Amino acid sequence: MTGDAYLGVTRSALGRRWRDRLDDRTAREAQGIGATHGVSEVLARIIASRGADVHSAPAFLAPKLREAMPDPSVMIDMDKAVTRLAQAVMARENVAIFGDYDVDGACSAALLGDYLTGFGLEPIIHIPDRLTEGYGPNSEAIRMLREKGASLLVCVDCGTSGHNPLTEAARLGMDVIVLDHHQAPEELPAVHALVNPNRQDDLSGLGHLCAAGVVFLTLVGLNRLLKQGAGPGPGSLPDLMATLDIVALASVADVVPLTGLNRAFVTQGLKVMRARGRIGLVALSDVARLDAEPEAWHLGFLLGPRINAGGRIGDAALGARLLMTHDPDEARGIAAKLDHLNRERQAVEEAMLAEAEEEALALAGLDNDGRSVLVVAGERWHPGIVGIVAGRIKERFQRPAFALATGAGKPGEGEFATGSGRSIAGVDLGAAVRAAVEVGILVKGGGHAMAAGVTIARERIAEFSAFLEARLAPAVATSREADALMIDAALTAESLTPEFVTDLARAGPFGQGNPEPVIVLPAHKLVDVRDIKGAHLKLTFLSPGGARIEAMAFRAVGRPLGEAIVRLRGQSVHLAATAGRDTWGGRPRVSLRVLDLAPLR
Repeated sequence: MTGDAYLGVTRSALGRRWRDRLDDRTAREAQGIGATHGVSEVLARIIASRGADVHSAPAFLAPKLREAMPDPSVMIDMDKAVTRLAQAVMARENVAIFGDYDVDGACSAALLGDYLTGFGLEPIIHIPDRLTEGYGPNSEAIRMLREKGASLLVCVDCGTSGHNPLTEAARLGMDVIVLDHHQAPEELPAVHALVNPNRQDDLSGLGHLCAAGVVFLTLVGLNRLLKQGAGPGPGSLPDLMATLDIVALASVADVVPLTGLNRAFVTQGLKVMRARGRIGLVALSDVARLDAEPEAWHLGFLLGPRINAGGRIGDAALGARLLMTHDPDEARGIAAKLDHLNRERQAVEEAMLAEAEEEALALAGLDNDGRSVLVVAGERWHPGIVGIVAGRIKERFQRPAFALATGAGKPGEGEFATGSGRSIAGVDLGAAVRAAVEVGILVKGGGHAMAAGVTIARERIAEFSAFLEARLAPAVATSREADALMIDAALTAESLTPEFVTDLARAGPFGQGNPEPVIVLPAHKLVDVRDIKGAHLKLTFLSPGGARIEAMAFRAVGRPLGEAIVRLRGQSVHLAATAGRDTWGGRPRVSLRVLDLAPLR
């Protein structure tokens, strides 16, 4: 099935062409993997399409951290950062950790904070309030940290563009270390050490790491230095492998590519998490009703949003506190608070999304012939939720999107809007935002290829939209022309057993850069459609051989997918879906999530 259109589907219910993820070369590679290593045909196809060959297939199926780990010193300024941190450990200095208010920031702050606490230090952790302080270091907070006695400031998941506040820190007599991963301007802040694999002069090739990954490598280097020097003996050094649970959480929640080192982080981190050794994550898993062994998607859809809820509409420091606590009662209390905040966030998001989608539809055009980049804004929108709204708009219209809260800003600064953007494959949003800052359209902004944050004067929103359109339209057109639903395999309902899905999972963890396998059930009859809570659809299919199987189409009601499902009820269709295991009720069974379908030609 290596032709141009998989099963001849050139226009599905969602208007997409279906294509085989394997070309002729990788199809031959898959045959070799199956014959050499005795794996199933479908599993061989999946790992071959993700770049594995006969030689690398075993390592792909069982990624080892020790084989993927680089020498931390390959990153610029790493040795300077590690040496300065070692001095702080040995001198029991007052260290301040300034983090971001998202999952990656919370995990990064907890990683470093736990490490320093293990040596008897009492680090001061500051996570800025999204509404009153905004993203990144600010001078007021830095002065407060200095007044509390901090002599070393470590910025995690932020700081790469913090020129003025970090200059203030130096003026106050503080050494500054930045451990970050966001795209960097050519001119960097004057700090003691700035470790960021995405700074323009860094050639480490580690730009795919999240900030927690950068912090982890820093601690590996620090452990090594303390072991070699005058520090405590090897038996006293922290067990960094035990911290991989929150490195995995940050990697999945920050949507970094799950390839190479990141894939090893998440694979090993899930093993650590399954041991339920971190009290905070146990409490959070319990309130999220996670009663199965955690998988990568649980981190992105159950745990991550709850930690993020604190930074979006509550106390931004809750996430880091939860991850660091050793008190079960405190952990349960924080987890319950985050769960409550997440429910509040969902209600606010629903209302905002309805407004945003109406505006985006007008911009995109009824025939999708409108703007290439969608910039929507709302006066009453919550600044902490605009990133989620931008992501939803991006998903629905398959083009980059920004959502801006125009009533945002510090008290007295209502003339400014703050917002977030989300991008599609092949369109670098972070670079566009940096360019908009450089020409003066944005007050400030930053991010990476797939996500960015901005602050802008309200009267310049239209100018910003036009700037993005002029800069990104060609890349968006190229990306959308190449957009197709990539299919990994075709099979029937009879073959979809829990054992089959368990075999597929060997190619995980799945996420950005290692997409969840897409399977097609050809010519299955759609015999029943049920509405679930006015939002989701539960479907029943009948295979040509008579086997029945159920599937879910989430958030499909009132959307193009849901409308197509209702229209095709009673017909035989090709169904494209992802497959997972569900242990609800104690019995393992297959769960299918509908991605698309196509009527028979």
